[in-house]
Amino acid sequence: MFALRTFIIAVAIASANALTSSLQQVTANFGSNPTNVKMYQYKPTALATPTPLIIAMHYCTGTAQAYFSGTNLAQLADQHGFIVVYPNAPTSGGCWDVATTATLTHNGGGDSLGIANLVRYAIANWGVDASRVFATGTSSGAMMTNVLMGAYPDLFAAGSLYSGVPYGCFAGPSAWNSQCAQGQLSKTPQAWGDQVRSGYPGFTGTRPKVQFWHGTADTTLYPQNFQEEIKQWTNVFGVSQTPTANISNNPQSGYSRASFGPNVQAILAQGVGHTVPEHETDTLDWFGLSSLTPGSSNPGNPGTTTPPTSTPPTTSAPPATTSPTGATAAHYAQCGGIGYSGPTVCAAPYTCKAANAYYSQCL
Repeated sequence: MFALRTFIIAVAIASANALTSSLQQVTANFGSNPTNVKMYQYKPTALATPTPLIIAMHYCTGTAQAYFSGTNLAQLADQHGFIVVYPNAPTSGGCWDVATTATLTHNGGGDSLGIANLVRYAIANWGVDASRVFATGTSSGAMMTNVLMGAYPDLFAAGSLYSGVPYGCFAGPSAWNSQCAQGQLSKTPQAWGDQVRSGYPGFTGTRPKVQFWHGTADTTLYPQNFQEEIKQWTNVFGVSQTPTANISNNPQSGYSRASFGPNVQAILAQGVGHTVPEHETDTLDWFGLSSLTPGSSNPGNPGTTTPPTSTPPTTSAPPATTSPTGATAAHYAQCGGIGYSGPTVCAAPYTCKAANAYYSQCL
């Protein structure tokens, strides 16, 4: 009897997690694809009308198939009726080209052009809603998300990136940029913003809103990159680096969510290394797709507004508390700021330095 019950439970779990469709390679000629980025589509059996599209990009050493099986985006696609495309990086190491002038320039070439042309093809041939195209990714995929936000703002409504770096931070002759990775490449907000604007010179339309996640214990792409991203995207949108809202333990314990108006959101994960785990339902909130259902018609562009579950209300933040006796914050970790409740003393030889009223860091 116990064995039978266990079997029934296992079957029930498998059925709950079963997908309505399968991952299929896109074999159609979708336009110029200079680096031969392979594309894989997950199309649920039931779609929302018109249909949103999410581009989901894997990390270095990863693959489209690994990101498909390692995230819950396909299950959410079944629930909400959007299409997911998982590009596959063409390099032997599985990293995306986020360094060349070509990939950083609108219609310039590189990996980004192949992805952009897939989006254009999907809009023209798959019934995809041109106003609801989004991108997300982890590590190298997060970097490519930033590249797409800067070089193709005409195609994307929003991006959500996990453990990446600012747009253009890796720019240069090498695929890897140690100065950027180690958080040593610091620029003024204006310089960072100008770098984004250089991706598509003369663009005057609505720019995609950006959400980024980073861990304080990241030693692959150091958390200073989180601060540089704040500088960059607040400048792009012409808003203050002081958050309009900041809430601790959101979306989970140890995380803090800062909003800089409706278009920039930054989530910092205390003690989390490389990479921050994907929070797919939160990302879906940011994209404005949480209430979408197959067959429904949602006119307009939900990606231009911030859903209530994704952005905390603008209220007075709780006062910072002192750190527990003997607790210290590690190098690059947060050590203070309004609403912060962790250690305020840095491990030797580092000192706590304020970036703004809401964030201080051990440097």
